[in-house]
Amino acid sequence: MATKKTHWSDVSEAGTVLGMKTLLFVHRFLGNRCFRLFLYPVMFYYYMARKEARLASQEYLQRITPYLSTRSQMNLSSFQHFMMFGEVLLDKFLAWMGYFDKSNVFLENRSVFDGNARGGIIIVSHLGNAEICGALMEFLPNIRITALVHTEHAEKFNSVIKKVASNSQITLMPVTEITPATAILLSEKVEAGEYIIIAGDRTPVTGLQRISRVSFLGGFANFPQGNVILASLLKCPVFLMFCLKRGKCYHVYIEKFSDNIKLSRKDRNVDIDLIVQKYAQRVQYYCLKYPLQWFNFFPFWKE
Repeated sequence: MATKKTHWSDVSEAGTVLGMKTLLFVHRFLGNRCFRLFLYPVMFYYYMARKEARLASQEYLQRITPYLSTRSQMNLSSFQHFMMFGEVLLDKFLAWMGYFDKSNVFLENRSVFDGNARGGIIIVSHLGNAEICGALMEFLPNIRITALVHTEHAEKFNSVIKKVASNSQITLMPVTEITPATAILLSEKVEAGEYIIIAGDRTPVTGLQRISRVSFLGGFANFPQGNVILASLLKCPVFLMFCLKRGKCYHVYIEKFSDNIKLSRKDRNVDIDLIVQKYAQRVQYYCLKYPLQWFNFFPFWKE
């Protein structure tokens, strides 16, 4: 959830982590029904206390509403948006702890990795619940995953993860920026058959030099170029993954985005902008299918 600062990396997590631990305790000892009752006052507190997050939610819903059917519009509200965030937050922890029922996870197109001897890059977003990707281990037991996470932003979250999920099969790799040394390490992982997971919808913490301003839900928003540049350096296949909640179940959609991203020297920036725009279009497509599962609670369309 966002504070008064506008960049996502400036988000304060102190109260959020306490809330997550409390909800986790309620779910473990009192069950799902009590958890849902307890979730209302917890999320109502965040809804009232975090003004910028609430305004960001309202702006997003205003932007997406014209694209939706009349029936879908009736089911949208900012508080419902917060409630969905709370439910998905709990599922994240249950997934890391190994308590989430993996029979409730459906891989829509598992054949997308067929014939790919090398590893690759999987671009995710803050749409839905990317942490459920741990369930991929059930469907594809030979797959190995390294997830790139922002060091400062994830510090407290990771401290909870380490306590409850010491046996997680997914490697978390804290990074602030992709240095040449980082690129070499990731290249070795891909050559060894690993998949690198990186978020594609949040601008770099080091500044706005490597961003593309592209069309998204009727306006222009900043999307990072880092995943595109990294893919061009690693010369590996690129996939998109969206994990969306439908009822009690999650549906994992995996798409082949590119066999090998190549950037021309002459029109490098133009090529990057076109690829980032293509990614934004896919994010918008799934936003329209699951409008309450977009969890970027900061001014996303801000200049």
